[in-house]
Amino acid sequence: MQLSEQEIVRREKLSQLRELGINPYPADLYPVKQTTADIKNNFEDGKKVVIAGRLLQKNIQGKASFGQLQDSAGRIQVYFNRDEICEGEDKTLYNTVFKKLLDLGDFIGIEGELFTTQVGEKTVMVKNFSILSKSLRPLPLPKKDKDGNVYDEFNDPELRYRQRYVDLVVNPKVKEVFVKRTKLFNAMRNFFNDAGYFEVETPILQPIPGGAAAKPFISHHNALDIPLYMRIANELYLKRLIVGGFDGVYEFSKNFRNEGMDRTHNPEFTAMEIYVAYKDYNWMMEFTENLLEHCAIAVNGKTEATFGEHTVNFKAPYARVTMTDSIKHFTGFDISGKTEKELYEAAKGMGIDVDETMGKGKLIDEIFGEKCEGNYIQPTFITDYPKEMSPLCKEHRDNPELTERFELMVCGKEIANAYSELNDPIDQRERFEAQLKLADRGDDEAMFIDQDFLRALEYGMPPTSGLGIGMDRLIMFLTNNQSIQEVLFFPQMKPEKTISVELNEDEKLIFELLKKQSPAELDSIKADSGLSNKKWDKAVKGLRAKDVATVNKTDNGLFVELL
Repeated sequence: MQLSEQEIVRREKLSQLRELGINPYPADLYPVKQTTADIKNNFEDGKKVVIAGRLLQKNIQGKASFGQLQDSAGRIQVYFNRDEICEGEDKTLYNTVFKKLLDLGDFIGIEGELFTTQVGEKTVMVKNFSILSKSLRPLPLPKKDKDGNVYDEFNDPELRYRQRYVDLVVNPKVKEVFVKRTKLFNAMRNFFNDAGYFEVETPILQPIPGGAAAKPFISHHNALDIPLYMRIANELYLKRLIVGGFDGVYEFSKNFRNEGMDRTHNPEFTAMEIYVAYKDYNWMMEFTENLLEHCAIAVNGKTEATFGEHTVNFKAPYARVTMTDSIKHFTGFDISGKTEKELYEAAKGMGIDVDETMGKGKLIDEIFGEKCEGNYIQPTFITDYPKEMSPLCKEHRDNPELTERFELMVCGKEIANAYSELNDPIDQRERFEAQLKLADRGDDEAMFIDQDFLRALEYGMPPTSGLGIGMDRLIMFLTNNQSIQEVLFFPQMKPEKTISVELNEDEKLIFELLKKQSPAELDSIKADSGLSNKKWDKAVKGLRAKDVATVNKTDNGLFVELL
């Protein structure tokens, strides 16, 4: 393992602490009595406190020093005075441990007394401190100059997502997003519980991936010698519970879809699905808009939320537009009664990328997605989808070509999907068989036939309405985050680029820069490195010789790229 100079120094300090008889990783409980927030909210001069956290600032001024301690609730100023900490002749704890062996990022426990500085800063005077955990790798702490300008911020997205543990420490505002995420889940859960509905858990590993049109992840169970699939949705299991006699069930489910990744898609995501007996999609529309109004207030304290340049108002009621009217409005094309060939030609004529594997449902979906979806900024229900788009949805009571379905659009994206659920087992079997034909044509998202689910329907399922909400996407809109990666603690990432050859310091510097961006313009990355011409040439030559990087000449200039 290659260590930087700072990492080597910190390991030497670790040894020195042990030589002094100090365990840098003690096992015993530290009796924390307050958080930084508790102290600030209930501040009394002279009050004794016991706190713990990371030391993130240390300003040594001879026998007295100031610092900043950060815990889960925030930061507070701490004051280290040699004579307060070391009352006897032995000043080792201050002169050696604090001044020389304590690093930024170390976890310490502090017993102290509160006071207010002459400039009005609430401060803890340290009476005693203990090292709770030695940090061996320096944190990338931002620096602020006397004019308030911030430098060296930890803001590279890839590094932030890959090292979320660092992101949370050095960018405290990131934590606020995840606090709001939890508030959203709690608000939704309370809304359902107050309505009398029952939270349940259903299988993640499924013998048949059902409930959505999506490509699953495939695994294998050795003992049973059968393939198993990571669930793409929990719909069919929740409906089984409605068959079993529950009036209302819901689940926050981790779902997995082996599809592309972008700013609104992650292969692992969280959905909420709820099914309520004896209801239809009209009832569910009203239920949904009241639910989201309730959630917006719980998360932000108001119904309005800012998303990019838009102010979105989640106050009920929401506009309602049929799928047919939406497509007609934005394209001039009426999908009613059209054959698959007519839809295909129409989509082609609109410049939409379609192919022969697509059935009527997918063609309509592509037209709507390309030409209509992005226009709906304020919450809008798109209703009455063509039957081919909704194999699990009940036929519309007024038009047999349509289904009783709605999707909720916000800021050009779908965040909720709901049906009057299909409970006719014969019709359901025919819809599954139609999906099977699409699979034979090459549609890898077509649904499997779930024979057990059909058997459940044959026992009888009451009229039911179901709703699914993409929780990650919803919290994006409520916290003004344009990327799904910002609202997931640990989004899926490509494997980190690693090397097995030994690099010198200059080579390592260029390698770390290339990890952030590769290929990179040669002049740009050379400037970022700060190396002299001689050192740069030698380091790049070394990287090329070790098959770590290469230099390519293109029409746009010279570029350095990791191999």
